Amino acid sequence: MRIVRTRMMSMLAIALVAITAGAASAQSSHYHVAKKFTLGGTGSWDYLALDTVGHRLFIARENRVTVVDPSTGHILGEIMGLNRAHGIAFAYPSGHGFITSGGDSTVFMFDLKTLKVLARTTAAMDCDGILYDPATKRVFTFNGDAGSSSVIDIQTGKLIRNITLPGKPEFGVSAGNGKIYVNIEDKSELAEIDARTMQVTRHWSLAPCSSPSGLAIDPVHHRLFSGCHSKVMAVSDAVAGKVVATPPIGAGVDANRFDSASQYAFASTGDGKITVVHEDAPNRYSVIDNVATMPGARTMELDPQSHALYTVSAQFGPTPSPVAGHRSRPPIIPGTFTLLVLQR
Repeated sequence: MRIVRTRMMSMLAIALVAITAGAASAQSSHYHVAKKFTLGGTGSWDYLALDTVGHRLFIARENRVTVVDPSTGHILGEIMGLNRAHGIAFAYPSGHGFITSGGDSTVFMFDLKTLKVLARTTAAMDCDGILYDPATKRVFTFNGDAGSSSVIDIQTGKLIRNITLPGKPEFGVSAGNGKIYVNIEDKSELAEIDARTMQVTRHWSLAPCSSPSGLAIDPVHHRLFSGCHSKVMAVSDAVAGKVVATPPIGAGVDANRFDSASQYAFASTGDGKITVVHEDAPNRYSVIDNVATMPGARTMELDPQSHALYTVSAQFGPTPSPVAGHRSRPPIIPGTFTLLVLQR
């Protein structure tokens, strides 16, 4: 009898191990780095934006935006003359693209087909994030030092007005219904803008999140995903105006994305990983993966059709000694700038 019981317990233990292993396997997103393309060139980088119509990836690179075919890594062209290039947005109804040039507080409007710059408009100090809102057919920038959002006409590229925000904005998203949401970095808040009246209607605390940067949206369930430098993803209920979950992420986040098909929320972090969070229910979230990328790969883009993820980084040299108490950054090794393509 003891032998039978022992065998039964052993079989049960093996079954439990198998179930646990199966559950762990099921918890993998299966994302991995499928391709690497060395793009080269000099300078740092910021946002990535995918032109879903032309299937081109636009990458902000200090004084220019580099346009790449993400399937081959071939450079298709560059938009030059920027001063601290940041965000890129596409207004397909007008056939125009827009870029924020934060160093000179300027928004560039360019032709989507030819990449030719058509207009330059002064927005406000430190214009950074940018988006196209389909409900109003306007472009909105988010100006960090100015604490404002600039509204741009998509036909002429001219400034319509500046909206005062309750603090220093970072990234924003459009809900597609006339509502725009933006992280307020210095206040650790999230603000709601009525895109039609161009007024701030609400803002709420993201605690325990601090210094939110990247932002994504699930428009069906009205959930917002703020990437926080306190190493959490603050998930907000946009209707109630409150945080409902804070799954952990890596260090140095700068971009978030949401894939409606898989219900995955992504956070790319400078420590070299993309955290994959599954929306189990509108108020319940599970971290299912931390996919290794490259150190410094803090920005990211999602292809909603192929579900591929794109991120970029480079190799770095030794960090110099601090000068006068200021922390130094490691130098970028020229020619090592790389595009990573992650697939399932």
